[in-house]
Amino acid sequence: QLSRPVSTRLQLHEQALFCYYDAFLTSVEPKTYKEALTQACWIEAMHEELNEFERPEEEGIDFEESFASVARLEAIRIFLAYVAHKNMVVYQMDVKTAFLNGNLQEEVYVSQPNGFVDLNKPNHVYKLKKALYGLKQAPRAWYDMLSSFMLSQDFSKGLVDPTLFIRRNGNDLLL
Repeated sequence: QLSRPVSTRLQLHEQALFCYYDAFLTSVEPKTYKEALTQACWIEAMHEELNEFERPEEEGIDFEESFASVARLEAIRIFLAYVAHKNMVVYQMDVKTAFLNGNLQEEVYVSQPNGFVDLNKPNHVYKLKKALYGLKQAPRAWYDMLSSFMLSQDFSKGLVDPTLFIRRNGNDLLL
């Protein structure tokens, strides 16, 4: 992520060197559980995984299929090496509310959360219009929406990796 809207070549070079370091030299996954406990990001990831088990959902009843669109580390490294070789500029973005934007393909009902129970209708449930974090359908709903948008903008899906979208615009290559 660029630190300023306008950066000098030196600043871009320094940021690129940091990206190289981060991509090629840092440890991505801990080798042991004890090692994972020393890193806050892995503790948070473990808590998120454990929270998934608190509310069990059954395939065929609560959702039709599960989906996880994850870029492989090798693909990211190859991409960054190619970018460095071609002397390209990389811009990255993060959609913080990604899983809150996907449209659901099926009807999903949830009970009223604690603290938000309607006293006049305490036994009623909510019908979701959009995906929520923690739903098994959320990653698929987000990917379907993103994929539809990218294809409408003249991007094409990668032949090997369906999470890679490619568009040529003159001499520019958008990945």
